[in-house]
Amino acid sequence: MASTRAGGDGDRVPSDAPLLSDLMPWSTAPLRLGRSWVLAPDAASLTARWDRLVRAGGAEQEALFGPTRARTPHSAVPALPGQAAGTGRFAREPGRCPEPLRVLHGPFDEQWLLPDHRLIDAARPELWRVADAHQVFAVEQGYVPGAAGPALLVSALLPDGTSPAGRPGRIRPLHRRPGGLEPNVTPGLTALLSARHGQEVTPEEVLAWAVAAAVPSPRGPVVPLAADPGVWSAGVELGRLMTGIQLRGAHGGVRHRLPGGRRPYVRATVPDRPGSLAYDPAEEALSLGTGRIAPVPAGAWDFVVGGVRILELWFERRTGPGEAPEPGTLAAIRPPGWRREWTSELLDLITVLALLAELEPRREQLLTDRLLTGPTLTRDELYEAGVLPVPAAARRPASVLDHHEEGPEGQFALI
Repeated sequence: MASTRAGGDGDRVPSDAPLLSDLMPWSTAPLRLGRSWVLAPDAASLTARWDRLVRAGGAEQEALFGPTRARTPHSAVPALPGQAAGTGRFAREPGRCPEPLRVLHGPFDEQWLLPDHRLIDAARPELWRVADAHQVFAVEQGYVPGAAGPALLVSALLPDGTSPAGRPGRIRPLHRRPGGLEPNVTPGLTALLSARHGQEVTPEEVLAWAVAAAVPSPRGPVVPLAADPGVWSAGVELGRLMTGIQLRGAHGGVRHRLPGGRRPYVRATVPDRPGSLAYDPAEEALSLGTGRIAPVPAGAWDFVVGGVRILELWFERRTGPGEAPEPGTLAAIRPPGWRREWTSELLDLITVLALLAELEPRREQLLTDRLLTGPTLTRDELYEAGVLPVPAAARRPASVLDHHEEGPEGQFALI
Protein backbone atom coordinates (compact mmCIF):
# COMPACT_ATOMS: atom_id res chain seq x y z
CA MET A 1 0.00 0.00 0.00
CA ALA A 2 1.24 3.49 -0.83
CA SER A 3 2.24 5.90 1.90
CA THR A 4 -0.09 8.71 2.84
CA ARG A 5 0.38 12.41 3.34
CA ALA A 6 0.36 13.62 6.89
CA GLY A 7 -1.88 16.33 8.26
CA GLY A 8 -5.24 17.79 7.23
CA ASP A 9 -7.07 16.34 4.25
CA GLY A 10 -3.87 14.86 2.88
CA ASP A 11 -3.80 12.07 5.45
CA ARG A 12 -6.85 10.51 3.79
CA VAL A 13 -5.33 9.88 0.40
CA PRO A 14 -2.34 7.96 -0.92
CA SER A 15 0.59 10.28 -1.56
CA ASP A 16 1.06 9.05 -5.13
CA ALA A 17 -2.60 9.26 -6.17
CA PRO A 18 -3.38 11.11 -9.42
CA LEU A 19 -5.00 14.51 -9.61
CA LEU A 20 -8.39 15.06 -11.21
CA SER A 21 -6.50 16.95 -13.93
CA ASP A 22 -4.72 13.66 -14.75
CA LEU A 23 -8.07 11.96 -15.35
CA MET A 24 -10.23 14.73 -16.90
CA PRO A 25 -7.63 16.93 -18.59
CA TRP A 26 -9.65 19.61 -20.39
CA SER A 27 -10.84 22.42 -18.15
CA THR A 28 -11.57 26.12 -18.08
CA ALA A 29 -11.24 28.78 -15.43
CA PRO A 30 -14.45 30.01 -13.77
CA LEU A 31 -16.53 32.61 -15.57
CA ARG A 32 -15.56 36.20 -14.81
CA LEU A 33 -18.71 38.28 -15.09
CA GLY A 34 -17.10 41.67 -14.49
CA ARG A 35 -20.39 43.21 -13.28
CA SER A 36 -22.75 41.84 -10.66
CA TRP A 37 -25.97 43.10 -12.24
CA VAL A 38 -25.96 40.48 -15.03
CA LEU A 39 -26.73 37.77 -12.43
CA ALA A 40 -29.75 37.59 -10.11
CA PRO A 41 -31.81 35.09 -8.09
CA ASP A 42 -34.86 36.03 -10.18
CA ALA A 43 -35.31 36.56 -13.92
CA ALA A 44 -37.62 39.57 -13.67
CA SER A 45 -34.91 41.72 -12.09
CA LEU A 46 -32.62 41.05 -15.04
CA THR A 47 -35.14 42.21 -17.65
CA ALA A 48 -35.85 45.32 -15.55
CA ARG A 49 -32.12 46.07 -15.34
CA TRP A 50 -31.76 45.64 -19.10
CA ASP A 51 -34.65 48.00 -19.78
CA ARG A 52 -33.17 50.61 -17.44
CA LEU A 53 -29.79 50.38 -19.13
CA VAL A 54 -31.28 50.65 -22.62
CA ARG A 55 -33.31 53.75 -21.65
CA ALA A 56 -30.18 55.47 -20.43
CA GLY A 57 -27.75 57.07 -22.81
CA GLY A 58 -24.30 58.54 -23.06
CA ALA A 59 -22.46 58.99 -19.78
CA GLU A 60 -25.38 57.66 -17.73
CA GLN A 61 -25.42 54.40 -19.66
CA GLU A 62 -21.66 54.11 -19.34
CA ALA A 63 -21.85 54.53 -15.57
CA LEU A 64 -24.71 52.05 -15.19
CA PHE A 65 -22.96 49.53 -17.42
CA GLY A 66 -19.86 49.45 -15.25
CA PRO A 67 -17.06 49.46 -17.86
CA THR A 68 -13.95 47.37 -17.39
CA ARG A 69 -10.85 46.78 -19.47
CA ALA A 70 -12.60 43.81 -21.08
CA ARG A 71 -16.05 45.31 -21.70
CA THR A 72 -17.61 48.72 -22.25
CA PRO A 73 -20.86 49.66 -24.04
CA HIS A 74 -18.69 50.12 -27.15
CA SER A 75 -17.07 46.65 -27.17
CA ALA A 76 -17.47 44.53 -30.31
CA VAL A 77 -17.56 40.82 -29.46
CA PRO A 78 -18.92 37.60 -31.01
CA ALA A 79 -22.14 35.99 -29.87
CA LEU A 80 -22.13 33.43 -27.12
CA PRO A 81 -22.50 29.97 -28.68
CA GLY A 82 -26.11 28.88 -28.72
CA GLN A 83 -27.44 32.30 -27.66
CA ALA A 84 -29.43 34.82 -29.69
CA ALA A 85 -28.15 38.07 -28.15
CA GLY A 86 -26.95 40.78 -30.50
CA THR A 87 -23.36 41.36 -31.55
CA GLY A 88 -23.63 45.04 -32.45
CA ARG A 89 -22.00 47.49 -30.07
CA PHE A 90 -24.35 47.83 -27.11
CA ALA A 91 -24.28 51.64 -27.04
CA ARG A 92 -25.47 51.76 -30.65
CA GLU A 93 -27.62 48.65 -31.04
CA PRO A 94 -28.60 46.91 -27.79
CA GLY A 95 -31.36 44.85 -29.36
CA ARG A 96 -33.98 42.99 -27.33
CA CYS A 97 -33.28 41.66 -23.86
CA PRO A 98 -31.98 38.11 -24.14
CA GLU A 99 -34.00 35.52 -22.30
CA PRO A 100 -32.39 34.99 -18.89
CA LEU A 101 -30.61 31.66 -18.60
CA ARG A 102 -30.66 29.39 -15.56
CA VAL A 103 -27.08 28.83 -14.33
CA LEU A 104 -25.34 27.51 -11.24
CA HIS A 105 -23.85 30.31 -9.15
CA GLY A 106 -21.27 28.63 -6.93
CA PRO A 107 -22.24 25.44 -5.11
CA PHE A 108 -25.94 24.49 -5.30
CA ASP A 109 -27.26 28.02 -5.96
CA GLU A 110 -29.39 28.11 -9.12
CA GLN A 111 -29.72 31.71 -10.34
CA TRP A 112 -30.36 33.59 -13.61
CA LEU A 113 -27.87 35.18 -16.03
CA LEU A 114 -28.21 37.57 -18.97
CA PRO A 115 -26.49 35.47 -21.68
CA ASP A 116 -25.07 38.38 -23.66
CA HIS A 117 -21.35 38.27 -24.47
CA ARG A 118 -21.20 42.06 -24.58
CA LEU A 119 -21.99 42.17 -20.85
CA ILE A 120 -19.61 39.49 -19.54
CA ASP A 121 -15.88 40.00 -19.21
CA ALA A 122 -14.83 36.35 -19.60
CA ALA A 123 -17.75 34.05 -20.45
CA ARG A 124 -15.60 31.04 -21.49
CA PRO A 125 -17.31 30.43 -24.89
CA GLU A 126 -15.74 26.98 -25.10
CA LEU A 127 -18.04 25.90 -22.25
CA TRP A 128 -21.14 27.29 -23.95
CA ARG A 129 -20.35 25.31 -27.11
CA VAL A 130 -20.69 22.03 -25.23
CA ALA A 131 -23.47 23.00 -22.80
CA ASP A 132 -26.40 20.92 -23.96
CA ALA A 133 -28.87 18.28 -22.76
CA HIS A 134 -26.09 15.66 -22.61
CA GLN A 135 -23.47 17.58 -20.69
CA VAL A 136 -22.43 17.22 -17.05
CA PHE A 137 -19.98 19.71 -15.59
CA ALA A 138 -17.55 18.71 -12.85
CA VAL A 139 -16.81 21.79 -10.74
CA GLU A 140 -13.77 21.89 -8.49
CA GLN A 141 -14.32 23.69 -5.20
CA GLY A 142 -11.97 26.27 -3.76
CA TYR A 143 -9.31 24.84 -1.47
CA VAL A 144 -9.39 26.04 2.14
CA PRO A 145 -6.84 24.30 4.43
CA GLY A 146 -8.60 22.28 7.10
CA ALA A 147 -12.09 23.31 5.98
CA ALA A 148 -14.84 20.73 5.66
CA GLY A 149 -16.77 20.16 2.47
CA PRO A 150 -16.60 18.31 -0.86
CA ALA A 151 -13.75 18.80 -3.30
CA LEU A 152 -15.86 18.18 -6.39
CA LEU A 153 -19.48 18.89 -7.31
CA VAL A 154 -21.41 18.36 -10.54
CA SER A 155 -24.05 20.29 -12.44
CA ALA A 156 -26.26 19.92 -15.49
CA LEU A 157 -26.59 23.71 -15.61
CA LEU A 158 -23.76 25.84 -16.92
CA PRO A 159 -21.75 26.68 -13.77
CA ASP A 160 -19.99 29.98 -13.17
CA GLY A 161 -17.42 28.18 -11.01
CA THR A 162 -17.35 30.75 -8.20
CA SER A 163 -16.29 29.56 -4.77
CA PRO A 164 -17.75 30.67 -1.41
CA ALA A 165 -14.27 30.51 0.09
CA GLY A 166 -10.76 29.92 -1.16
CA ARG A 167 -9.43 30.23 -4.67
CA PRO A 168 -11.98 28.92 -7.21
CA GLY A 169 -11.16 25.66 -8.94
CA ARG A 170 -11.57 24.62 -12.55
CA ILE A 171 -14.65 23.56 -14.55
CA ARG A 172 -14.31 20.20 -16.32
CA PRO A 173 -17.05 19.13 -18.79
CA LEU A 174 -17.59 15.39 -19.12
CA HIS A 175 -17.87 15.71 -22.92
CA ARG A 176 -15.59 17.66 -25.23
CA ARG A 177 -18.14 18.01 -28.05
CA PRO A 178 -21.89 18.71 -28.25
CA GLY A 179 -24.23 15.74 -28.22
CA GLY A 180 -22.32 13.89 -25.53
CA LEU A 181 -19.47 13.10 -27.92
CA GLU A 182 -15.76 12.60 -27.17
CA PRO A 183 -15.35 12.08 -23.43
CA ASN A 184 -13.09 14.42 -21.50
CA VAL A 185 -11.11 11.51 -20.09
CA THR A 186 -7.39 10.97 -20.55
CA PRO A 187 -6.80 8.64 -23.54
CA GLY A 188 -6.17 5.07 -22.43
CA LEU A 189 -7.55 5.51 -18.91
CA THR A 190 -10.85 3.68 -19.36
CA ALA A 191 -9.09 0.82 -21.19
CA LEU A 192 -6.61 0.46 -18.33
CA LEU A 193 -9.35 0.53 -15.68
CA SER A 194 -11.47 -1.93 -17.66
CA ALA A 195 -8.58 -4.38 -17.87
CA ARG A 196 -7.80 -3.93 -14.19
CA HIS A 197 -11.36 -4.48 -12.98
CA GLY A 198 -12.43 -7.12 -15.49
CA GLN A 199 -15.40 -5.12 -16.75
CA GLU A 200 -16.01 -2.17 -19.03
CA VAL A 201 -15.39 1.17 -17.34
CA THR A 202 -17.15 4.11 -18.98
CA PRO A 203 -16.32 7.83 -18.83
CA GLU A 204 -19.48 8.33 -16.78
CA GLU A 205 -18.12 5.86 -14.23
CA VAL A 206 -14.82 7.71 -14.06
CA LEU A 207 -16.71 10.89 -13.18
CA ALA A 208 -18.90 9.06 -10.66
CA TRP A 209 -15.81 7.62 -8.98
CA ALA A 210 -14.21 11.08 -8.82
CA VAL A 211 -17.33 12.59 -7.24
CA ALA A 212 -17.21 9.96 -4.49
CA ALA A 213 -13.46 9.76 -3.95
CA ALA A 214 -12.04 13.24 -4.65
CA VAL A 215 -10.15 14.87 -1.79
CA PRO A 216 -9.21 18.61 -1.78
CA SER A 217 -5.60 19.68 -2.08
CA PRO A 218 -3.73 22.91 -2.94
CA ARG A 219 -3.03 21.50 -6.42
CA GLY A 220 -6.66 20.66 -7.09
CA PRO A 221 -8.75 17.59 -6.23
CA VAL A 222 -6.78 14.38 -5.71
CA VAL A 223 -8.55 11.21 -6.88
CA PRO A 224 -7.14 7.90 -5.59
CA LEU A 225 -8.01 5.07 -7.98
CA ALA A 226 -9.00 1.77 -6.38
CA ALA A 227 -7.22 -1.27 -7.79
CA ASP A 228 -9.69 -3.65 -6.15
CA PRO A 229 -12.77 -4.31 -8.36
CA GLY A 230 -15.10 -4.50 -5.36
CA VAL A 231 -13.97 -1.16 -3.97
CA TRP A 232 -14.19 0.40 -7.42
CA SER A 233 -17.76 -0.82 -7.93
CA ALA A 234 -18.83 0.43 -4.51
CA GLY A 235 -17.32 3.85 -5.17
CA VAL A 236 -18.92 4.13 -8.60
CA GLU A 237 -22.31 3.19 -7.18
CA LEU A 238 -21.96 5.84 -4.48
CA GLY A 239 -20.75 8.45 -6.97
CA ARG A 240 -23.68 7.75 -9.31
CA LEU A 241 -26.08 8.36 -6.44
CA MET A 242 -24.31 11.57 -5.40
CA THR A 243 -24.30 12.75 -9.01
CA GLY A 244 -27.99 11.97 -9.52
CA ILE A 245 -28.94 13.95 -6.44
CA GLN A 246 -27.01 17.00 -7.64
CA LEU A 247 -28.39 16.84 -11.18
CA ARG A 248 -31.94 17.18 -9.75
CA GLY A 249 -33.68 15.10 -12.42
CA ALA A 250 -31.84 16.59 -15.41
CA HIS A 251 -31.07 14.49 -18.50
CA GLY A 252 -34.09 12.26 -17.83
CA GLY A 253 -32.82 11.20 -14.42
CA VAL A 254 -34.75 10.68 -11.21
CA ARG A 255 -35.33 13.63 -8.89
CA HIS A 256 -34.40 12.15 -5.54
CA ARG A 257 -36.63 12.90 -2.56
CA LEU A 258 -36.59 12.32 1.15
CA PRO A 259 -39.02 9.72 2.56
CA GLY A 260 -42.55 10.98 3.15
CA GLY A 261 -42.21 11.61 6.86
CA ARG A 262 -38.88 13.41 6.42
CA ARG A 263 -39.76 15.83 3.62
CA PRO A 264 -39.54 19.53 4.53
CA TYR A 265 -42.77 21.52 4.41
CA VAL A 266 -43.74 25.14 4.99
CA ARG A 267 -45.28 25.28 8.47
CA ALA A 268 -45.57 29.08 8.53
CA THR A 269 -45.44 31.29 5.44
CA VAL A 270 -42.18 33.11 4.81
CA PRO A 271 -42.82 36.85 5.36
CA ASP A 272 -42.27 39.47 2.70
CA ARG A 273 -39.02 40.55 4.35
CA PRO A 274 -37.50 37.77 6.44
CA GLY A 275 -34.80 39.46 8.44
CA SER A 276 -32.99 36.45 9.82
CA LEU A 277 -32.30 32.77 9.35
CA ALA A 278 -32.08 30.42 12.32
CA TYR A 279 -32.10 26.69 12.96
CA ASP A 280 -33.60 24.82 15.91
CA PRO A 281 -31.93 21.39 16.09
CA ALA A 282 -34.37 20.07 18.68
CA GLU A 283 -37.38 20.85 16.46
CA GLU A 284 -35.49 20.34 13.19
CA ALA A 285 -37.00 23.64 12.12
CA LEU A 286 -35.63 26.41 9.92
CA SER A 287 -36.93 29.90 10.69
CA LEU A 288 -36.91 32.69 8.13
CA GLY A 289 -38.14 35.59 10.19
CA THR A 290 -41.61 34.45 11.23
CA GLY A 291 -41.63 31.81 8.51
CA ARG A 292 -40.96 28.21 9.44
CA ILE A 293 -39.93 25.11 7.47
CA ALA A 294 -39.75 21.65 9.03
CA PRO A 295 -38.49 19.03 9.25
CA VAL A 296 -35.04 20.14 8.15
CA PRO A 297 -32.44 17.46 8.90
CA ALA A 298 -29.37 18.67 10.76
CA GLY A 299 -27.22 17.38 7.90
CA ALA A 300 -28.79 19.94 5.54
CA TRP A 301 -28.23 22.81 7.97
CA ASP A 302 -24.64 21.77 8.69
CA PHE A 303 -23.71 21.15 5.03
CA VAL A 304 -20.68 23.26 4.16
CA VAL A 305 -18.50 23.82 1.11
CA GLY A 306 -15.10 25.36 1.72
CA GLY A 307 -16.10 25.80 5.34
CA VAL A 308 -19.13 27.97 4.43
CA ARG A 309 -22.64 26.86 5.42
CA ILE A 310 -24.62 26.59 2.18
CA LEU A 311 -28.10 27.43 3.53
CA GLU A 312 -26.84 30.62 5.17
CA LEU A 313 -25.02 31.66 2.00
CA TRP A 314 -28.10 30.99 -0.15
CA PHE A 315 -30.29 33.07 2.17
CA GLU A 316 -27.82 35.96 2.43
CA ARG A 317 -27.57 36.22 -1.36
CA ARG A 318 -31.31 36.97 -1.45
CA THR A 319 -31.82 39.01 1.69
CA GLY A 320 -28.59 39.74 3.54
CA PRO A 321 -27.13 43.20 4.07
CA GLY A 322 -23.87 42.02 2.52
CA GLU A 323 -25.72 41.71 -0.78
CA ALA A 324 -27.31 45.19 -0.62
CA PRO A 325 -26.03 47.12 -3.69
CA GLU A 326 -25.37 50.82 -3.94
CA PRO A 327 -28.57 52.80 -4.59
CA GLY A 328 -28.96 53.95 -8.16
CA THR A 329 -27.02 51.05 -9.65
CA LEU A 330 -28.51 48.35 -11.82
CA ALA A 331 -27.83 45.77 -9.11
CA ALA A 332 -30.13 47.80 -6.84
CA ILE A 333 -33.07 46.79 -9.05
CA ARG A 334 -34.30 43.82 -7.05
CA PRO A 335 -37.58 42.22 -5.97
CA PRO A 336 -39.37 44.32 -3.32
CA GLY A 337 -39.62 41.29 -1.08
CA TRP A 338 -39.38 37.54 -0.77
CA ARG A 339 -40.50 35.77 -3.93
CA ARG A 340 -42.79 32.76 -3.71
CA GLU A 341 -40.61 30.63 -5.99
CA TRP A 342 -37.69 31.08 -3.60
CA THR A 343 -39.56 29.05 -1.00
CA SER A 344 -39.92 26.16 -3.45
CA GLU A 345 -36.27 26.46 -4.41
CA LEU A 346 -35.29 26.42 -0.75
CA LEU A 347 -37.27 23.24 -0.12
CA ASP A 348 -35.50 21.63 -3.07
CA LEU A 349 -32.09 22.79 -1.82
CA ILE A 350 -32.77 21.41 1.66
CA THR A 351 -33.64 18.06 0.09
CA VAL A 352 -30.44 17.96 -1.99
CA LEU A 353 -28.23 18.83 0.97
CA ALA A 354 -29.98 16.39 3.31
CA LEU A 355 -29.64 13.52 0.86
CA LEU A 356 -25.95 14.23 0.27
CA ALA A 357 -25.36 14.49 4.01
CA GLU A 358 -26.92 11.07 4.50
CA LEU A 359 -24.36 9.62 2.09
CA GLU A 360 -21.38 11.18 3.84
CA PRO A 361 -20.75 8.17 6.16
CA ARG A 362 -20.49 5.93 3.09
CA ARG A 363 -18.07 8.34 1.47
CA GLU A 364 -15.96 8.52 4.62
CA GLN A 365 -15.85 4.74 4.76
CA LEU A 366 -14.73 4.60 1.14
CA LEU A 367 -11.91 7.06 1.79
CA THR A 368 -10.68 5.87 5.17
CA ASP A 369 -11.54 2.20 5.49
CA ARG A 370 -11.20 0.97 1.93
CA LEU A 371 -8.85 3.20 -0.08
CA LEU A 372 -6.28 3.54 2.70
CA THR A 373 -6.25 -0.18 3.45
CA GLY A 374 -6.44 -1.51 -0.10
CA PRO A 375 -4.35 -1.29 -3.26
CA THR A 376 -4.56 1.77 -5.48
CA LEU A 377 -3.33 2.69 -8.94
CA THR A 378 -0.48 5.16 -8.57
CA ARG A 379 0.65 7.92 -10.91
CA ASP A 380 3.78 5.85 -11.60
CA GLU A 381 1.61 2.98 -12.80
CA LEU A 382 -0.33 5.34 -15.03
CA TYR A 383 2.98 6.47 -16.54
CA GLU A 384 4.11 2.88 -17.00
CA ALA A 385 0.84 2.06 -18.77
CA GLY A 386 1.27 5.04 -21.11
CA VAL A 387 -1.81 6.85 -19.79
CA LEU A 388 0.35 9.66 -18.42
CA PRO A 389 1.60 12.12 -19.37
CA VAL A 390 -1.62 13.56 -20.74
CA PRO A 391 -1.32 14.45 -24.44
CA ALA A 392 -1.25 18.21 -24.93
CA ALA A 393 -4.24 18.08 -27.30
CA ALA A 394 -6.40 16.51 -24.59
CA ARG A 395 -5.97 19.61 -22.44
CA ARG A 396 -7.27 21.90 -25.19
CA PRO A 397 -10.92 22.30 -26.25
CA ALA A 398 -12.01 20.31 -29.28
CA SER A 399 -12.58 22.13 -32.57
CA VAL A 400 -16.26 22.24 -33.50
CA LEU A 401 -15.84 22.64 -37.23
CA ASP A 402 -19.54 22.50 -38.12
CA HIS A 403 -20.61 24.98 -35.44
CA HIS A 404 -21.72 28.29 -36.98
CA GLU A 405 -21.47 31.36 -34.77
CA GLU A 406 -21.98 35.06 -35.29
CA GLY A 407 -18.89 37.21 -34.91
CA PRO A 408 -18.62 40.87 -33.87
CA GLU A 409 -20.98 43.25 -35.68
CA GLY A 410 -22.84 40.34 -37.26
CA GLN A 411 -19.84 38.90 -39.08
CA PHE A 412 -19.84 35.17 -39.85
CA ALA A 413 -17.60 32.98 -37.72
CA LEU A 414 -16.64 29.33 -38.13
CA ILE A 415 -15.27 27.62 -35.06
